[in-house]
Amino acid sequence: MMGTYGVALLIALLLSVPGIASPGERSDPLAEKIRKEQEALEKLKGEIKEKKRKSGEVQRKEASILQSIEDVDHQLKSRREGLARVTAKLKHKDREVEVTNSAVSRLRDRIEERQGSIRSRLRVMYKEGPAGDMKLVLGARDSQELLSRYAMLRWISRREFQLLEGYRVDLNQLESTNARLQQVRGELVSYQREIALELGKVRVERAKKDGLLSRVRSEKVVYERVVDELEKSAQRLEALLREFEGRRKATAAFRPEALGEGLGRLKGRLGWPSDGQVVALFGRQKHPKFETYVQRKGIEIRATQGSVIRSVFDGVVAFADWMRGYGLLAIIDHGEGYFTLYAHASKLLVNVGDGVRGNQPIGEIGDTGLTGQSTLYFELRQGGEAMDPLAWLARRR
Repeated sequence: MMGTYGVALLIALLLSVPGIASPGERSDPLAEKIRKEQEALEKLKGEIKEKKRKSGEVQRKEASILQSIEDVDHQLKSRREGLARVTAKLKHKDREVEVTNSAVSRLRDRIEERQGSIRSRLRVMYKEGPAGDMKLVLGARDSQELLSRYAMLRWISRREFQLLEGYRVDLNQLESTNARLQQVRGELVSYQREIALELGKVRVERAKKDGLLSRVRSEKVVYERVVDELEKSAQRLEALLREFEGRRKATAAFRPEALGEGLGRLKGRLGWPSDGQVVALFGRQKHPKFETYVQRKGIEIRATQGSVIRSVFDGVVAFADWMRGYGLLAIIDHGEGYFTLYAHASKLLVNVGDGVRGNQPIGEIGDTGLTGQSTLYFELRQGGEAMDPLAWLARRR
């Protein structure tokens, strides 16, 4: 049996073991403090998570300015194309209605002419009375003439009946066709109005784009943000050109040598990509308000919406798609490391891999990308290096 001292020692040891306490000593201050700290930590983690969520929402709402502009450009392009398709259909139906109306008019003229003959015949029949036809038949000199006159009367009667019946059927059909075409035309007009309304909504978005462009021009923070975005787009463009040049070099040994002069031997004699006016020059440009500089790697040519973009020389289309900041962009590989870039198009008429000739239309000038007016941004590069296009294009008279 355990002595009194041993029992006391055992009780003391049990009380000293963590987590075991007498009923009156269960409220441990240290454990309570740890619990409260853990609760505070969890609450702080929740607050951080919520702030991150809200921050992400704000960032999504404050999307890239260039991306916002591109989204508007996509919508505007789609609506313009839809409106153009409906307008073309409407014009086609207008021509169809016009042709049908002309056919109806001609048919009515012919039927009225026939009716004149019928009326003349009816007048004769009225004057001669009910026995008029009998008089004509009985006036025959012999049986042969009798049969001939009878057959002629039957033919005339049948012909006049067919004419009247044909008139009725044709008139009903043409009027029905005309009514159907008018209905289709009305539907197309209604659809055109619908598209026009949608285009109006897109114009609201375009106003937002103009607002963004205005902020870019007037707020330094926004301007610097856009410059940074454009720099990233330019880096992507540089990477594309390096990729294209690498492909060109890799396949150069398998290509036959080009006949005639290459682009590199036509400096100062290249055709212009557009008939518009140069409004921005190549090189280092100073912002008129913020006193900052940017290095422009091409020129901008202002022209009317939808006017033609032409390839300045023979080549192959290496890129034809959207690029943030540049809008609809085409890149043409002219060989020998020369590339030309055509940006802000409203429409591209070529696809990747297409061969093009000098002065061939490759697109239409528009206002896509970071531009508020109808302009063409044009670059000329050799071995990845941007060169002043005005030194290569033929001098205008």
